[in-house]
Amino acid sequence: MSASDIVQKDVVLSAQGLVKRFGGITATGNVSLDLQRGARHALIGPNGAGKTTLINLLTGVLEPTEGRILLEGEDITRLAPHQRVRRGMVRTFQINQLFDTLTPLQTLALTVSQQMGLGARWWQPLGRNPKVVERCEVLLEQFRLTEVMNQRTDVLAYGKRRLLEIAIALACEPRVLLLDEPVAGVPAGEREELLQTVAALPADVSVLLIEHDMDLVFSFAKRMTVLVNGTVLTEGNPDEIANDPRVKEVYLGHAEGSHA
Repeated sequence: MSASDIVQKDVVLSAQGLVKRFGGITATGNVSLDLQRGARHALIGPNGAGKTTLINLLTGVLEPTEGRILLEGEDITRLAPHQRVRRGMVRTFQINQLFDTLTPLQTLALTVSQQMGLGARWWQPLGRNPKVVERCEVLLEQFRLTEVMNQRTDVLAYGKRRLLEIAIALACEPRVLLLDEPVAGVPAGEREELLQTVAALPADVSVLLIEHDMDLVFSFAKRMTVLVNGTVLTEGNPDEIANDPRVKEVYLGHAEGSHA
């Protein structure tokens, strides 16, 4: 087995030459990105850089004009979003999307039951199926939701809602987790709990983080890809990115010294 074969085997998600055009506008221009198994990889860039378009391409919300996407070596370029979820690619959203009238326990029980092939009959297996109960208990504790597990979601603090959203994503047993701005809108007093929980995500889940918060990016990511105007400006480890003059110019600005 060659070195390139070994490297490719360790790539869980691969975007190859992705192009997305909207009429005469090229929103994504020949973007390639490899997510390594167990990665802690951040996708950063200024507003309008094309981050959301790229994530929509990866998750199947948009279809690329050119290029292809491989998940564990399988071409998923034309698969619908729900088919990608079944194959292990799960995304959280910038805008919180939860069932307001359900509790965290009910929400997770529904997700876990569906993941286990029990359909939507979550209210039956919740009390009877020990595997559903056990998995929900683990997730509630892992995401610091045990104390609020019986409260309606619409009365939860915003930070807890974000934690629940990530818990739902993890309940889908992803191999690749796309974290879409997890701390967006979270008040300062609730951020630390969220940051610690993100840092403690399972090592076997490969994470691609899309985030504007540089404190989170530099504390979490082992590798970073910088997008500018729909194309990859550069990629590297946090030190390389923090000290890259091109990145400082287009993105980090006057904060350039804070993470060097």
